[in-house]
Amino acid sequence: MKNRRWLAVVLAGAAGFASARIAARYASDLDQASTRHALLRQCASTSHGAIEFATLGDGEPLLVVHGAGGGYDQGLDFGVPLAARGIRVIAVSRFGYLGSSLPDDASPEAQADAFAALLDHLGIAGCAIAGASAGAPSAMQFALRHPKRCNALLLVVPAAYVPRPDDAPPLLTPATTEFVFNTALRSDFLFWSAIRIAPRALVKGVLATPPEVLDRVDADERARAELMLMRILPVSARREGLLNDARITSSLARYDLEHIMAPTLVTSVADDLFGTYDAARYTAEHIPNARFVGFPSGGHVWLGHRQEHEDRIVAFLRDVAGGGGSAGG
Repeated sequence: MKNRRWLAVVLAGAAGFASARIAARYASDLDQASTRHALLRQCASTSHGAIEFATLGDGEPLLVVHGAGGGYDQGLDFGVPLAARGIRVIAVSRFGYLGSSLPDDASPEAQADAFAALLDHLGIAGCAIAGASAGAPSAMQFALRHPKRCNALLLVVPAAYVPRPDDAPPLLTPATTEFVFNTALRSDFLFWSAIRIAPRALVKGVLATPPEVLDRVDADERARAELMLMRILPVSARREGLLNDARITSSLARYDLEHIMAPTLVTSVADDLFGTYDAARYTAEHIPNARFVGFPSGGHVWLGHRQEHEDRIVAFLRDVAGGGGSAGG
């Protein structure tokens, strides 16, 4: 009996110690996720509510519009290497993300007008705009609604309309997105735990990248995938934006692509599990003189192609800034 009591005490102590370590690790990771880039954070008060943003670098301005689960911080993550190569990066948090408001009208059209209001705040007449994933609809609307202010359009693995057979189900449905957002993305601790316990499942379900791709890329790219998951934290500060994105991306409309006059580059990856490849090609085919760049593998986050992808983007932006005009060719 004494041995059993002693064992129970030891096990309880071990469990308490493990719980304390887990709590400390969780708190540390959440703090790092919440405070990175914080010194660069700014907020503009506009007729569209608060717009959170940060700027980095010098040169021709590029407004970076993040995808689902992002924010200005993830926009900066994307923009840091571009800023190092002579581009002024302006990273914005879309409606409902981090410090940006969620107005009653949180449509891509309204978001595009909010981008114009941010440019007014910054005293910028025009800029290139990059819309990644769920950030693509508002980037396209910016090109359509504010053509004189859109110097170039870059769409990266875009959430965009593509024709589908009448009997084919949509790639994303409200039920699908609601399930994702109410399970793994339900709370900070649940999501953090899932990263620690089942990262490959999240690479597939959240980063929309086949897990086997991880086995074919180098250690730096595997680390980048893990960092991208960690940098969705804190989920709680992005949840309103995520739910708004779920409503938008589950019923994407066809935009007047033929009326987009800005030089355009569209990129995607064939094994993107969000199915953006066909949508990206369709979009590029219908925007006058747009260029499409596709990679055969790498999933939604183009694992294994980071440097080449960056090089293509920089070359495109330099060509536009140098008067090259069309992205075609």
